[in-house]
Amino acid sequence: MQFSGRRVLITGGTGSFGRTMARRLLDGHVAEVRVLSRDEAKQDGMRRSLGDDRVRYHVGDVRDFDSVLRASREVDHVFHAAALKQVPSCEFFPLEAVRTNILGSANVVEAAQRNGVGSVVVLSTDKAVHPVNAMGMSKALMEKVAQAHARNNPQSRTVVSCVRYGNVMYSRGSVIPLFVEQIKAGRPLTVTDPGMTRFLMSLSESVELVEHAFQHARPGDVFIRKAAACTMGDLAEAVCRVFDAPAKIDLIGVRHGEKRDETLASREELVQADDFGEFFRVPLDARDLNYALYVTEGDPQVAVHRDFTSATAPRLAVPEIVALLRTLPEIRAELALREPVPA
Repeated sequence: MQFSGRRVLITGGTGSFGRTMARRLLDGHVAEVRVLSRDEAKQDGMRRSLGDDRVRYHVGDVRDFDSVLRASREVDHVFHAAALKQVPSCEFFPLEAVRTNILGSANVVEAAQRNGVGSVVVLSTDKAVHPVNAMGMSKALMEKVAQAHARNNPQSRTVVSCVRYGNVMYSRGSVIPLFVEQIKAGRPLTVTDPGMTRFLMSLSESVELVEHAFQHARPGDVFIRKAAACTMGDLAEAVCRVFDAPAKIDLIGVRHGEKRDETLASREELVQADDFGEFFRVPLDARDLNYALYVTEGDPQVAVHRDFTSATAPRLAVPEIVALLRTLPEIRAELALREPVPA
């Protein structure tokens, strides 16, 4: 494995992605995994569940440059997963999203540069494309921070790149665990709009995307997985089928800052993208500050492409969603709890 014998830092490492990535790194004979997060209770739970002394825990915040600088000393690679990810909370507190998602990310990149880290991958979201909410806007600027480092430091040994993906199934704040809790409580499933579409990815697929970026990234690249999508109505029905529950739906309407469909890649990006089969790589626009180029040069190919959206992506039918849900460890654990105990 490419991380064998290496030291790796995961910011926001107690989250869904961080825990999955840490286990994968430990299985791949990593020398050390450093977890940087603010939540000491989650760190203690992770320490007890992993039980591996190769994991070192750092209490700190990406908003504090010194704590990131200390955590990234003598590190080979950084996965930057720390973020404010909830759309509604970022709508009410946009400056908090700025401080964590933009300025915190700048701290991570700068600390990695100062410590001579080999590579940094920052985790972005489909909401960063044509953003309409504060969370997406802050993530879009996070991508710009990563790309600006590549543009302004062409001789740097630190390769900074981005990955962008849609909804990670059963991650913190996602709708599937909410549906499961509502089914267990015998309540209707709250659906914003049955026709609303979203991309679906498993945690393992998100980890594979990040590993792909580490293997292939050039400075400033953005990597995108070609995810399938579904409607929220079909997802709700699929969750009900998995748990053999009646499909009772309560329509609540669109929430703060939500779009009907999400976009993983814009048509402008796809014109320049390299196709890796399961992935797109969008290279850095490396034009300098010669503003004449922005006025005199254009790309006629843009007009013949279209955005890669959850409305135009391959659409999963309900049986396909059911099959995908049954692969999730959390769903399997919930189903196991419902099975009768043998006498």
